[in-house]
Amino acid sequence: MVFTLTSSQIAGIFTSASLAFAVTSIITSVGYAAAEYRNSESSALLKWKTNLDNQSQASLSSWTSSTSFCMWQGIVCDEYKSVSTINVTNLGLRGNIPKEIGELRSLKYLLFGSNRFYGSIPSTIGMLTNLVELDLSQNSLSGTIPSITNFINLEKLWLFNNSLSGPIPEELGKLHALTTIKLLNNNLSGPIPSSIGNLVNLTTLQLTNNSLSGSIPPILGNLTKLVYLSMANNRLSGSIPISIGNLVNLKGLSISENNICGPIPSTIGNLTKLNFLLLYMNNLNGRLPPEMNNLTNFQSLQLSYNGFTGPLPQQICVGGSLRKFTAENNYFTGPVPRSLKNCSSLVRLRLEQNLLSGNISDDFGVYPKLDYIDLSSNNFYGHLSPNWAKCPSLTSLRISNNKLSGVIPPELGQALKLSVLNLSSNHLTGIVPRELSNLTSLFKLSLSNNELSGNIPIEIESLLSLELLELAANNLGGPIPKQVGALLKLFHLNLSNNEFMGNIPFEFGKLQHLQYLDLSRNLLNGPIPSTLGKLQMLEKLNLSHNNLSGTIPSDFKDMFSLTHIDISNNQLKGPIPNSQPFLKAPSDAFQNNKGLCGNVSGFMACPKMTHNPHSQKKKHVLILAASISGALMLIVVMVRVSLHIHCQREARETEEQATEEQIQNLFSIWNYDGHIVYENIIEATEDFDDRYLIGEGGSGAVYKATLHTGQVVAVKKLHATLNGEMHNLKAFKSEVEALTKIIHRNIVKLYGFCSHPRISFLVYEFLEGGSLDKVLNNDTQAVMFDWNRRVNVVKGVANALYHLHHGCSLPIVHRDISSKNVILDLEYEAHIADFGTAKILNPDSQNFTSFAGTYGYAAPEFAYTMEVDEKCDVFSFGVLSLEIIMGKHPGDLISSLFSSAATSTASNLLLKDVLDRRLPHPMMPIVKEVIFIAKITFVCLSQSPLSRPTMEHVYKEFVMPRSPLLDSFPIVTLGELLYN
Repeated sequence: MVFTLTSSQIAGIFTSASLAFAVTSIITSVGYAAAEYRNSESSALLKWKTNLDNQSQASLSSWTSSTSFCMWQGIVCDEYKSVSTINVTNLGLRGNIPKEIGELRSLKYLLFGSNRFYGSIPSTIGMLTNLVELDLSQNSLSGTIPSITNFINLEKLWLFNNSLSGPIPEELGKLHALTTIKLLNNNLSGPIPSSIGNLVNLTTLQLTNNSLSGSIPPILGNLTKLVYLSMANNRLSGSIPISIGNLVNLKGLSISENNICGPIPSTIGNLTKLNFLLLYMNNLNGRLPPEMNNLTNFQSLQLSYNGFTGPLPQQICVGGSLRKFTAENNYFTGPVPRSLKNCSSLVRLRLEQNLLSGNISDDFGVYPKLDYIDLSSNNFYGHLSPNWAKCPSLTSLRISNNKLSGVIPPELGQALKLSVLNLSSNHLTGIVPRELSNLTSLFKLSLSNNELSGNIPIEIESLLSLELLELAANNLGGPIPKQVGALLKLFHLNLSNNEFMGNIPFEFGKLQHLQYLDLSRNLLNGPIPSTLGKLQMLEKLNLSHNNLSGTIPSDFKDMFSLTHIDISNNQLKGPIPNSQPFLKAPSDAFQNNKGLCGNVSGFMACPKMTHNPHSQKKKHVLILAASISGALMLIVVMVRVSLHIHCQREARETEEQATEEQIQNLFSIWNYDGHIVYENIIEATEDFDDRYLIGEGGSGAVYKATLHTGQVVAVKKLHATLNGEMHNLKAFKSEVEALTKIIHRNIVKLYGFCSHPRISFLVYEFLEGGSLDKVLNNDTQAVMFDWNRRVNVVKGVANALYHLHHGCSLPIVHRDISSKNVILDLEYEAHIADFGTAKILNPDSQNFTSFAGTYGYAAPEFAYTMEVDEKCDVFSFGVLSLEIIMGKHPGDLISSLFSSAATSTASNLLLKDVLDRRLPHPMMPIVKEVIFIAKITFVCLSQSPLSRPTMEHVYKEFVMPRSPLLDSFPIVTLGELLYN
C-alpha cells in the first residue's frame, strides 16, 4: 500500500515541538487510509459474489460481511491486511470477472482457473501492477487479451482453454519477469510476436490449438532457458529456423499440425535433452539430418504425415526411454532403427505407409510394454516370429501389405490382450490356427489376400467380441461353419474369393449388427436363407459368382438399409423383390441367373398367375407383347439419351464451336486445363480397375484417378445395365443440375461430366481425407478426429445445408445427408457430396417423390408421406451430428426418443455417457461447443417436421451469439445435458 503525507506534516517532523503531534497525525492518517482501503476490497469482493449464480454463491458461503475477509475461503492477506491472493481454482464458479478487480492493488496471485467464468477479461485487470501469477485458464472467456503493459512483476500467465481471440499482444515481450506463458486452446490469430524473443527467462511457451499464422520467428532462438515449446495445430508456415539449435535446454518441442515445410535443420542435433519431438502432419521433407542420432533421450518422436525420405534415425532408443515412435505416411527407406530391437520401453510404434525393408524375424524383439504396432504397407519380408506372443500388453498387431511368408504362429493365441490382428495382403500359408480362438478380446481379425488353406476352425465361436472378420482371397474351403453365426457383434464379414462349399448357414440371420456381408466367388450352393432378410442394418450384400439356387426370399423386400446388392452369376429364378434397394440396383447385379424377373431394367416382368385353361397361350402372347414393347421403349430411350449426350468444357467458347467439339469428341469433359478427354480417365483408372476403387454407393462407384497432368481427381462411374443403358439417367442429370449451380466451400466441386448410354461419369475434386464414415470406423483416424475437428465438421455441414436451402435461387434438398456423403480434406474441412438424389423444390406446387436417402438417416415422415421439403435434411443433419459426437450411428438412441419411454431414457442419460469413448472428454472451451451441438441435434431430431428448426436457424446459432432460439422448440435434453 502507498500512503502520502501532507507538506505540513513533513515540516512538523523537523520541529521538535510538533514531533509528537506529527507522529500521531501520520499514524492516524495511515490507519484511516488502510481501513478505508480494506473496506473497499471487502465491498468489491462481496459485490462480485452477489453477481454470481446461486450455486457459485453457495460455494463461497464463508464470504460474509460479518467475518474478516482475510478468513474467507481462497483469500490470503499480506502483512497490511490487504488481499494478496485470491485462489478460487476449481470451485465451479459461474459469472463474469468484475471490473472492480482492478481495485485490489495488492494482489500478487489471481488464480481463477477451472471454473465457468464467461465474457471478456476486464481492462481494469491491467491495474494490478503487483501480479506475479495470473491464472484464468479453463473457463469460457472470450474477446481479446487486454493491455498487460503494467504486469512488470508477472512470472506466470495462464490463459489456456478459453475462447480468446485476436492477436497475441506485442507488448508481451516487455514483461521480462515471465517464465511461463500458456495460451493454448483458444482462437488467437495473427503472427507469433517476435518480441517474445526478448523474454530470456522464459522456460515454458505453449501456443498450441489456435489460429496463429506466419512463420516461426528465428528470434525465439534467444530463449535459451526454454524447456517446453509447443505451437502445434495452428496455421504456421515457412521452415524450422536454424536458430532452434540454440534451445539446448529444450525437453519438449511440438510444431505438429501446421504447414511447416522444408527439411529439419541439422542444428536440431544440439537439443540433446529432448524427450518429446512432435513434427507430424506438416509439409516437411528431405532426409533426416545425421545429427538426429545425437538425440538419444526420446520418450516420444512423431514424424508422421510428412514427405521425409531416406533412413530413420538409428539411435532413438539408445537412452532406453522411448515410449512412442510414429513415422507413418512418409517415404522412409532402409531398415528399422537398430536400437528398436531391444527397446523394452516401447509402448506404441507406427511405421506404416513407408518404403521400409528388412527381415521382420530379425529386426524386432520382445517388448514387455508394447500396446500398438503397425508395420503395414512396407517391404518387410521373412516369417512371423512367435515372439509377438511374448508382448503381454499388445492390443494391436498390424503387418498387412508386406511380403511376409510362412505360417501364422499358433503362439499368437497366447497374446490374450490382442484386440486387432491384421496380417492381410502378404504371402502367408498354412491354416488359420485354432489357437486364435483364445483371443477373446479380439474385435478385428483380417487375414485376407494370403495363401491360407484348410477350414475355418469351429472354435471361432469363442471370439464373441469380434466385429470385423476378413478372410477373403485365400484358398480356404469346406463348409462355412455355422458357429460364425454366434459372433453377434459382427458388422463386417468378408469370406469372398475362396473355395467354400455347401449352404450359407441360416444362423447368419442372428447377426443383427451386420452391415457388410460378402460371400462372393465361392462354391456355395442351395437356397439363400430367408433368415438373411432379418438383417435390418445390412448395407452391402454380395452373393455373386456361386451356385445358389431357388428364389430370392420374399423377406428381402423389407431390407431398406441395403445400398449395394450383387447376386449375379448364380442359378436363381423367380421375382426380384419390388422394393427400393432392389429397384435402384444396377441390372448387372442380377445378370447370369437361371430366370429372374421383375421391375428391373433389362428383365422381363414376372408373369401373373391365372387358372384360365388357355393361360399358357395367353402368357406367351403377353411375354411377346411385353418384349416388343420393351424393345420399342428401349429404342426410344436410347435415341433420347443419344440426343442428350453432352460434355462441357471450362474454357467455354462460342455455341457453334461447342457444338462442333461435341460432334468430334463426344466424351470430352471440362477441367482446369480445359482439354482432358475421355481416354485420359480410362487410362488413369485402367478401365475402372478395382485397384482404384475408393468407394461405392447405390448409384455408382468412385475411383481415384491421377491424370497425365499430375492432377488427382475422383471419378464417379454410374452403374450401367446389361444392355449398356445408364442405370439412372434421372439421378445423373439431377446431380449435374444441382452441382453446376452451386459454388460453396463445404460442397464438393464438380470439374466435369460425361453422359453417354454406354458409360457415364462425373469428375470431382479429390479430397484426401476420405469419407466421414470411414474416418469414424477407423480407430486410429477417429482418435486424430478430435473434438475441435468434429465441431468444425458439424458447422461445415450446417453451412452447406444453409446455402442449399436458403442461398440458391430455388431451394435444393439433398435428401441423402449421411456420413458416407460427407467427404473430408486433409484439413478436416467437410464437403457434402453425392447429389444423385437432390431435388430442386418448386414453390408453386407440392413436392412429392419416391423414397431417397440412406436407412437410418431418413426423416420419420417418409413412413407415411412422400412429400419432401427442407425439414428432411434437417432431420438427417441431426442424425449426422449425433453420429459425429458419438463416434457411431446413434440408431438405438434415436429409436428410444420416439418411444413412449423417451423422456425417462433421456433424463437418465448424461452427455458424457454417449460421447465417443476413443477420445478424452472434451475440455473447456470446446466442451461448450459439444454441448451446444448435442442440444441443437435433439431439436433437429424432433419427430414432427414443424418442431424442427430451419437450417437458417441452425446456421445462425453457430455463427452468432447464442440466443433463446432453442427455447422455442421442444428438446430432449439428455438429463439437461449435464456434463458431470
